Amino acid sequence: MELMEIIKIALLLLLIMCAIGVNLTKNLLAAVVIFMSYSSVMCMVWILLESPDLAITEAAVGAGISGVLFLLTLKKIRAVDAGEDVEKDVEGGLYEEGPDE
Repeated sequence: MELMEIIKIALLLLLIMCAIGVNLTKNLLAAVVIFMSYSSVMCMVWILLESPDLAITEAAVGAGISGVLFLLTLKKIRAVDAGEDVEKDVEGGLYEEGPDE
């Protein structure tokens, strides 16, 4: 097995781990970081597939702009400042549920 094939397999395993990890994590900040990692690994995959235009786009949009927007959203809802997850606040009763419709 060639070194390049081993690298491709390792990157694909990292992609799968990132995809599963972002879905299983309860911490919103960790989910955003894992999502940005997924985009960075995907950027490397595009480079290995000899598609530099897609790699640049993935790095700029996937890890760059989307990640920043997610982080700004977390700051806006104060999920990062409080140091707690929004899920914990909902379970703790800090957020009220609306009337049933």
